[in-house]
Amino acid sequence: MVCHLCDSYRAALGEKSVSRGPAFAPRPMMKWVALRLPVKWPQGIATRPEVEQGVGGTVPGEFEADRAELLGVTERFCAGVTGLAVPHPIFGPMSGAEWLRWGYLPTLTTT
Repeated sequence: MVCHLCDSYRAALGEKSVSRGPAFAPRPMMKWVALRLPVKWPQGIATRPEVEQGVGGTVPGEFEADRAELLGVTERFCAGVTGLAVPHPIFGPMSGAEWLRWGYLPTLTTT
């Protein structure tokens, strides 16, 4: 999960290329539901292959080094979120506030 989050933040920062995913409903509606409704994201939903471990994502190494990398990329993400121009691969264009909400939600779903 540490490497997946790191790859996801890198994709949001434009440091890692991620393919556009399918839309099961209009993208603005999917984005609103995912970011605003007070429910946990369902488990088992496929992620993009570029951030999936064993497919195209970063392979875990030493835990403390991976953790330190995640902390660093999280700080860069939070500091630069207002200037993000990379669209989300599923939700499309997002505001700085939406990117921050997206970045916060995994902390709710992994507990």
